Amino acid sequence: MLTETLAHFIADGPEAPEETRQMLRLSLLDWAACGIAGAEEPVARICRDMVVEEKGLGEAALFGAGVKVPARGAALVNGATSHALDYDDTHFAHIGHPSVAVMPAALALAEGAGASGAALQAAALTGIEVSIRVGVWLGRSHYQTGFHQTGTAGAFGAAAAGARLLGFDAAQSAAALGLVATRASGLKSQFGTMGKPYNAGIAAANGVEAVLLVAKGFVPNPEGLECAQGFGPTHAGEAVEGALEGLGETWLFDGISHKFHACCHGLHATLEAIGGMNRPAPEDVASVAITTHPRWMTVCNQPSPETGLGAKFSYRMVTAMALGGVSTAALESYSAATCADPVLRDLRERVTVTADEALTETEARVAITLKDGTVLEAAHDLHAPMSLEDRTARLKAKAGALIGEGRAAQIWALIEEEAGPGVIGGVIAS
Repeated sequence: MLTETLAHFIADGPEAPEETRQMLRLSLLDWAACGIAGAEEPVARICRDMVVEEKGLGEAALFGAGVKVPARGAALVNGATSHALDYDDTHFAHIGHPSVAVMPAALALAEGAGASGAALQAAALTGIEVSIRVGVWLGRSHYQTGFHQTGTAGAFGAAAAGARLLGFDAAQSAAALGLVATRASGLKSQFGTMGKPYNAGIAAANGVEAVLLVAKGFVPNPEGLECAQGFGPTHAGEAVEGALEGLGETWLFDGISHKFHACCHGLHATLEAIGGMNRPAPEDVASVAITTHPRWMTVCNQPSPETGLGAKFSYRMVTAMALGGVSTAALESYSAATCADPVLRDLRERVTVTADEALTETEARVAITLKDGTVLEAAHDLHAPMSLEDRTARLKAKAGALIGEGRAAQIWALIEEEAGPGVIGGVIAS
């Protein structure tokens, strides 16, 4: 059974290979940088102010605040904050953003429990793997119906990370998964608003809450994820066969996709394809044809955005930016001023986007026709192999651009040293 298998993995799962653990460290760096950089976003300030005003027990640190709050509140704030820029990692099998739901829960509980840095990292990896497996089990129908799997599958991952940190046995771990099933939530209708990053925060907070209640003896239905009238059956879950195949031996986490452009991940294959071209001057471009998977047509295909947020969900706008020499990796590039730039607007009008079911969700094709009739073509798949060395270099550069090279280097050193969660918390709060 799904819950039983996951519960034993949480309680007794094997240590991951070193390369997988190094990927986790990179995701931890990426998560921390995104959270620090997002600390003054409106959704971050609003959630932080609410939790700080509650004046609870000082257990865990917050991004951008020199005060500690209860673990559940810290998870909520740090989850919303680290997803505020929508610049964090994605897993396309999970169909969501794993780190922003799981790492805030793991860090908050680890701080409160005085856990080691090694225990924090192991718990976060366990939780992310569980969230990915649950996301696969729920399937595309769950997402297409309107549920945001960062919030839903992510809540199960947050609970799994907490259960691992607190040393739950299989029965307690099953109880945590069963209890969080009645709390897991998050809707795609919130995309484009503060509600989207908030979904990550509620996933983390729901996971923390479930674990703390079970630790105190709370007895729920441990089959709440999969039983009749459980979360899966009532939330358009497909109960995908094979979702747990190789669990404990094969780590789906290894397929994590990190963002190197500050926009919707559905746009990244297109941008990577353009980045691999000998890009022409904007005035030489007659037309640009982008071909993508049909799923992205309703997610990130705003034709004529007028705001920075809208630009982050627009094939036409980011293509114009890339061809016009505007950095798609820089946060400040996404603005109303960029959308109003006459050169970029003119370029945008020459871009068309079509769907092809033969492409996977991670693929895109780009064809640029020049005014002299020359056609430049490129394609990219986000699942194309990337060496760990290249990924490390790109993520360090990204973190340095977000929070400064010195601070990024300090955090990376602490992660590599497996510094304790209190130390990590202190750095993200400062």
